[in-house]
Amino acid sequence: MTSTAAAISGLITLLLTSPVVQSQNGWGVTYRQPTEICALKGSTVTISCTYEYPYTVERVDKTLWFTKESNNVHVDLRSDPDYSDRVEYQRENKACTLTIRDLRETDSAEYKFRFITNHITGRYTGEPGVTLSVTDLQVQVITSTYSRSELMCLNRCSLPDRFTYIWYKNGQKIQGQTSNTYSGYFVDTDRVSCAVRGQELFPSPSVSFTWGVTYTSTKICGSKGSTVVIHCSYRYPSRVNNVNTRVTDRFWFVKTKYNEPLDLKEDSDYSGRVEDQCNGNSCTLTIRDLRETDSAEYKFRFITNHESGRYTGSPGVMLSVSDPQLQVDVRKSTVNQFSTWTELTCRSNCQLSDPHSYIWYKNGEKVERERKEYYILDGFDPSNKYYCSIEVSGHERFRSPPVCEFAPLCFTRIK
Repeated sequence: MTSTAAAISGLITLLLTSPVVQSQNGWGVTYRQPTEICALKGSTVTISCTYEYPYTVERVDKTLWFTKESNNVHVDLRSDPDYSDRVEYQRENKACTLTIRDLRETDSAEYKFRFITNHITGRYTGEPGVTLSVTDLQVQVITSTYSRSELMCLNRCSLPDRFTYIWYKNGQKIQGQTSNTYSGYFVDTDRVSCAVRGQELFPSPSVSFTWGVTYTSTKICGSKGSTVVIHCSYRYPSRVNNVNTRVTDRFWFVKTKYNEPLDLKEDSDYSGRVEDQCNGNSCTLTIRDLRETDSAEYKFRFITNHESGRYTGSPGVMLSVSDPQLQVDVRKSTVNQFSTWTELTCRSNCQLSDPHSYIWYKNGEKVERERKEYYILDGFDPSNKYYCSIEVSGHERFRSPPVCEFAPLCFTRIK
């Protein structure tokens, strides 16, 4: 591992190898390499930078790291309850570091350093910042034919080929297996997991080779006329009663006919609107031009050459074609009395499938340039009320109820 990589505990990928400098009229922030990193869930990462300012500046009054900025409010990570007791700042001689422990997948974000001086216009943010992706490892069955199965150690980052992987079978390290793929013979009692060398404390969950279907999401929603895509993967024993397993059919369904699941492609209600595809043991179902009557539980089923080798992934995926029922969640900084920001987040009752952006309103007026899921306030004026909506394909839809501090002014009161 390089010296740079060694300086970052939990680092997996170095995607950009040169420092990035932002400088303007003597103001600047230089992020140490790498500026795009991937780390494993549960590990620790340290992000470093240096900063500069003109000689006319007498002192730096405040430094902070942040990921969220809205309404000209920058949320100091130390005041964010999501990072409580997990972040540490260090600053010495215009050098600064941010350390984040016990990484969570929700920590994936772009981290920026900001400093504020005594100068009347002396506020500077290093942009672009450092992009952190936090991932966990997962073993996926890519193909399973006859007596062998091919497995892949997957993650949400693009791990380069030069990293070494470790495979475990029934808790024992598999010698000689160092790539992110592994092929072998497995029985239904076997359990396999993987890890990245140097990060053995953060292995993937184990997978077994019994019958099974895993859905990426179990609850999604879509609006009328839109398109949704449902994902799953499936697995099965390579052999049953000393006979090799072979998949003979696989399909999605919501109904039964003569007590047998009815393939969606043969269901007249979905004629010309559905498409299913499989790549190895990973499959997708695409439904176009959604109708309210499409609201149902969708299940994946596969059939093998064995007499009892039929398996349905149940429970399946619940699709709701309706208003996503937006609401505004409110979160206030509770770290200390000097941290007064309030974060409003536009939430829906299920995962939205369409590409969309957000629109925020304050006292009935649209807040310009605020298109993110969250809207941050420097404090909260009790006389104001806020609500959000989403924009899909250029059209505003699904407005939330308003929130405010005074109950008579709106439907939802902030506590």
